[in-house]
Amino acid sequence: MTVMSTTPETPTTPTATPAAKSEPATPAASPYLMLLDTPALYFRAFYGVPGSVTAPDGTPVNAIRGLLDMIAFLIKPDRRNQAWRGRPTRLVACMDADWRPAFRVAALPSYKAHRLGPDGGEENVPPALTVQIPVIEEVLDAAGIAQAPAPGYEADDVIGTLAARAGVPVDIVTGDRDLFQLVDDSRQVRVLYTARGFGRLEAIDEAGVTARYDIPGRAYADFAALRGDPSDGLPGVRGIGAKTAAALVRRFGTVDAMLAALDLEPTASGLGSSRAKLAADREYLRAAMPVVRVATDAPVPPLDDALPVTPKDPARLAGLAERWNLGSAMNRLINALRAGAA
Repeated sequence: MTVMSTTPETPTTPTATPAAKSEPATPAASPYLMLLDTPALYFRAFYGVPGSVTAPDGTPVNAIRGLLDMIAFLIKPDRRNQAWRGRPTRLVACMDADWRPAFRVAALPSYKAHRLGPDGGEENVPPALTVQIPVIEEVLDAAGIAQAPAPGYEADDVIGTLAARAGVPVDIVTGDRDLFQLVDDSRQVRVLYTARGFGRLEAIDEAGVTARYDIPGRAYADFAALRGDPSDGLPGVRGIGAKTAAALVRRFGTVDAMLAALDLEPTASGLGSSRAKLAADREYLRAAMPVVRVATDAPVPPLDDALPVTPKDPARLAGLAERWNLGSAMNRLINALRAGAA
């Protein structure tokens, strides 16, 4: 499934669109929660949908339209996609309140430092995307789709917190591997990984993490801290690559256990040739683990996350569709919501 529209279309009034007459969505076998890594998704939409898709005043709307198509696909998807559990009963668009939280920077100053803008404060986001983010928030609000930021935390931490609270199966929609650390077969928490496109979503569970990295299914955070992640400014332990990191995680389970082994006699530590490398970067590892780990206790207030079957504010949504030339993308979202009433 392609989530891009390459040609701007004449805006229509979404509230006037009749309910879809196609086969109603198959109901979920049981209630479950879908958590959207919204920043990751709108960045993907921004780069996947042509910038020539604009509002009447010339403002780019490619990220908005792409995101609406993604959400419509996720709640009324292609039944052939084996990653799909069924239509979610709950949906939250998780947001960044702080893309580079102070507690992470204090622990590891290199954290996302390469993404800083020229002023050294705000994230270096293309202006053509920046102008679309407030519109995304307004459209989701009018549609009745729950949004959840948490002061001082990233969207990842909101996702970790809501997944920990859920009490029902959870699917996390993201292209960010950091969230692999949240998979948990015992609580039916998975990642729907978007790296290969929405038509080829991969459902990543603990076996999926093991298949990719040859590590225990819940050990991704320890593995990432050892190996490093340039996209987040994590240098990793010097001289330790993915293969050695995986071997250490399989043997010791956690970075904490490796650090404890450093205090043993060399012959008893079991660290072998990695001992000197870990010892040299001991302080990095101590700092990195609180940075790499997704928070599960962010201050996310209670919210109504039920997936609506009709928009919360149809008139406002119609006005936004006309103002921003959201036309068919808005209609697809509304029809996907309505499919839940069948």
